[in-house]
Amino acid sequence: MIKEVKNGTLYFDGCNTLELAEKYGTPLYVMSETAIVEKCKEIRSSFLQKYKKTRAAYAAKAFLTLSMCKIIEREGLCIDVVSGGELYTAIKANFPPEKIEFNGNNKTIDEIKLAVDYNIGRIIVDGLDELSLIESVCKEKGKKMNVLYRITPGVKSDSHDYIVTGKKDSKFGIPLDDEIIFPAVEQAVKSEYVKFMGFHYHVGSQLHDNASHLKALETSLKLIKDTKDKYGYVTPEINIGGGFGIKYTDADNKKPYSYFLDPMMERIEKFSKDLNIERPEVVIEPGRSIVGEAGITLYTVGTIKNIPGIRKYVSVDGGMTDNIRPALYQAKYEGVAANKADEPKTDTVTICGKCCESGDVLIRDAEVAPLKRGDIFAIFSTGAYGYTMASNYNKNPFPATVLVKDGESRIIVKRQSYDDLIKNEI
Repeated sequence: MIKEVKNGTLYFDGCNTLELAEKYGTPLYVMSETAIVEKCKEIRSSFLQKYKKTRAAYAAKAFLTLSMCKIIEREGLCIDVVSGGELYTAIKANFPPEKIEFNGNNKTIDEIKLAVDYNIGRIIVDGLDELSLIESVCKEKGKKMNVLYRITPGVKSDSHDYIVTGKKDSKFGIPLDDEIIFPAVEQAVKSEYVKFMGFHYHVGSQLHDNASHLKALETSLKLIKDTKDKYGYVTPEINIGGGFGIKYTDADNKKPYSYFLDPMMERIEKFSKDLNIERPEVVIEPGRSIVGEAGITLYTVGTIKNIPGIRKYVSVDGGMTDNIRPALYQAKYEGVAANKADEPKTDTVTICGKCCESGDVLIRDAEVAPLKRGDIFAIFSTGAYGYTMASNYNKNPFPATVLVKDGESRIIVKRQSYDDLIKNEI
């Protein structure tokens, strides 16, 4: 087991969390290499090895460091980046360029040049003018780039509005109005500077129902058929995105990858057979589902304020600077006192951060063992969008990140110092 309790102490991937807090300080991101590898194995067994002509591109925005790049490369996955910084990180990790795919709704000309110079595998075009930018860079550099169009499938997913990306009113993707999408497809098909690979969609994040994926798939399949009928061109790929939900709390009904992927693959196979075309290569983009439950965050308890008849606030030495999700869209988490992990949870408290914001709350109404200053509190399932969304608000330094495996630990991101905070200031 990745999480277990020994003699009242929480262990994570074989490591004593109290010893981790003592050695590396808090707040502390802790990532389990074992858990990450197990999710990669599930992707291989339920998708990559089960179906021919498939790829899985890890969505780097969930958690990206140089060490994470090496793990993903070793596990045989591609990587999906959404910024020049993520692309640069992959480049510095010597990640194979042909296995990099570049997403994002507003790529700058410099980011496109970086992608073309590094000969990455795919650029996923997100706007009508982006293809022309790519063509101009490829013309200048004498290169040709593989591209897909990210479409807006027009489906509503059952998730928080901030992480729903497939509805028509979205900053992501190209609208499917005939007068918009088909001239764009024609430009890509006829271009001498790009190879048009097909269509991409992403319906949202943290999903536990496959209905929106299947609805969006029908939209993409119709586009494949229309492209064949209108231009005699058969697109060789389809990217069906990610968004596969994880367990944050007991209320989350987590599903295996096969729940999402098997019905979609069955539909794509039937569609290809009916249209009498070779089945396109199918690509997925899991991110959170690979690293979310692989991470925990350790904090030290500080001030405790009991407001009789109202609420007890337990402050920790981190907060919205290391986990913005609760403040941003009311994300729910669970946690435990790492040094009292087997004690009865007889107290109800609100775990809050140290930032100068009333909204800096990590867990509301958490059932915990009675806490006191100096206790170590662990919050679970923080592996995705903790480190990558961290900020220096209130001049709080970024926490360190450690990678653990079988009782061993090592730093993969150093703790930011106060000097680091101001090193670019003049």
